[in-house]
Amino acid sequence: MKLAAAVLVCSLAVIPALAQSDAHFARARENGKRFEAAVAASQRVLKVWLTHADPKTLLLPDNPGLDRSKWIYTPHNSGADLYPYLILTADITDPDLYRGRMLEMLRNEIRYTTAQESIPANLTLASGQLGPPSLFGAGEYAKDGLISVTEYLGRTPYFYRMVDMVADAMNRAPVDSRFGKLPASDAELNGDYLQTLVRLATMTGDARFLEWARRIGDAYIEEVLPGTHGVPASVWDFQKHSGDTRLRLRDHGNEMVVGLSMLYALENYHRTARAEKYRPAIAKMLDRIIASANPDGLLYNEVNAATLEPTNKNLSDNWGYVYGSVYTFYMSTGETRYRDAVRRVLKNLPKYRNWSWEPSSRERIPGLGSFDGYADSIEGAIYLYNREPVPEALDWIDSEMKVMLSMQRPDGHIEDWYGEGNFNRTALLHAYLKSQGARPSHWTPGMRVGGVRDGERLYLSFEGPAAATLRFDFARHRRVLNFDKNYVRLNEFPEWYTVDENTLYRVRRASAPAQERVLLGSELIAGIVMEPGDWIVEPLGQAPYARQSAVKP
Repeated sequence: MKLAAAVLVCSLAVIPALAQSDAHFARARENGKRFEAAVAASQRVLKVWLTHADPKTLLLPDNPGLDRSKWIYTPHNSGADLYPYLILTADITDPDLYRGRMLEMLRNEIRYTTAQESIPANLTLASGQLGPPSLFGAGEYAKDGLISVTEYLGRTPYFYRMVDMVADAMNRAPVDSRFGKLPASDAELNGDYLQTLVRLATMTGDARFLEWARRIGDAYIEEVLPGTHGVPASVWDFQKHSGDTRLRLRDHGNEMVVGLSMLYALENYHRTARAEKYRPAIAKMLDRIIASANPDGLLYNEVNAATLEPTNKNLSDNWGYVYGSVYTFYMSTGETRYRDAVRRVLKNLPKYRNWSWEPSSRERIPGLGSFDGYADSIEGAIYLYNREPVPEALDWIDSEMKVMLSMQRPDGHIEDWYGEGNFNRTALLHAYLKSQGARPSHWTPGMRVGGVRDGERLYLSFEGPAAATLRFDFARHRRVLNFDKNYVRLNEFPEWYTVDENTLYRVRRASAPAQERVLLGSELIAGIVMEPGDWIVEPLGQAPYARQSAVKP
């Protein structure tokens, strides 16, 4: 009787665990459907844009709807916002295309658009006429495009293109200041370079990049912020030591807020004197920005720097980028009020379903604005949800992704301009959220990858016509960027279920738990062949441990 009772108790204990496992796999399969929808939509954009390629250079025009005689390729538009996300789409949907035509486009971009050293220029595709070297083009191409490719794919040819281009641009920075030469007088371009330089400083260990980043940081901390009520002016004259009172919190303005928070995180980690000097200035900047928000925490496109009154009452679709800076400051300082500010805005997102983030004459669905507003707003929400999994935020992300995907036409286009690369960026971000970072090395229609994480265990559903190689995510902030923490940063691809290279993992089918494999995390990252079905992945023994950055400034 005692034995029977013990068996009964044991059996009853297993039932809840099985029910929980079944629920996780059911969610994983639903996530797989969303993964497939997002990747398929991205592939349609890729395919239709390749039909617009210039026959000679293979480069893509900013606006293919114009007469071909007016087609122009610009590094700050097509280069920054379109090409990089077609690269990342090709990487998952057509590896041969990635290794072939995508790299040929890079060769031609260097061959035909280089104007001075490695600094690019605008190219009129019909005539081949090249414009003057563009530091704006280099900064945007690096920050909005090549950074994303590098954060996700590591040290590819795109990384080396970025390194030399940014170095050459900074060597030719034209704006005199008492801190040294700066790239520009505006917060947008200086912020572009600052965000890129912080990453390159840790990635390369090259002291030039840190010195240039500090030059920009010092100029804003010591001069611009004190002269503009604690926030970055949109434009600042470094000779007259004065600027406007415009605080732009949407695109073309918030870049400096993001850059300063990233630089502070690096200085704070290394406990430099600059960290002590920067901290109160950045705290004041973020406090004033938070104070300018609407009652739900959403930010306006533009406010008066002195009064914080909105001068453009449309809500900024870039709110998540700015709150990413707020969260990075929390990660650096431990001040929980900044985390609370992020959680507040995430909890309030359901009030903003079907919101017109960017009212536009190009809008596909009346009243919803441009798809680009949805892409940017969802992107920011995904960054923050990755660190703070607020349920309301996930519900909103999923509902608004449906809206954005519904804007795509059958031919693959959405609004027929270079910003459609941002559609792909956000679609891929959502796909990897749903798969917890796992992905096939070559996605084909019908493949669904969905993941649900429960502690250190991953419940993975893979549906497809045949076995395929699946790759797993890793701590890219540490292995690629050499950051000490996974700071929120613009144009990142968030990390989900990450495996540690030197930890052993048990990989087993849910239907055949005895047939397990024990593999290194490095093997999972490189890719393992998996049959369609439900899988469980978990570390064997001790969970992965934290490692530290090796780079010192």
